[in-house]
Amino acid sequence: MNESYAKNKPAYGDIEVETIFDTQRNHYQIVHLGWHHNRWVHHCVMHLDIRNGKIWIFYNSTEHDIAADLVILGVPKQDIVLGFYPPFMREMSDYAVG
Repeated sequence: MNESYAKNKPAYGDIEVETIFDTQRNHYQIVHLGWHHNRWVHHCVMHLDIRNGKIWIFYNSTEHDIAADLVILGVPKQDIVLGFYPPFMREMSDYAVG
């Protein structure tokens, strides 16, 4: 996961952008946390894992197409899994099923 995705700070509230990169276990997340008015904000913005040599995209609430960005960087589509889709839907995509 590229840290440039973490540069987009919300325009509202006193929100931090936190990167969680666990390179030993291959878990990568970007989280927003802080206060907006009197309400606590804790939101996972992006979650990717590397499992069995494939990049699994589990969550993406940004406007960036992470899978397309990875392809542009040279990652083959068969090495990218859209984990937020059920397996039967993944079979209809150009990406890996799992």
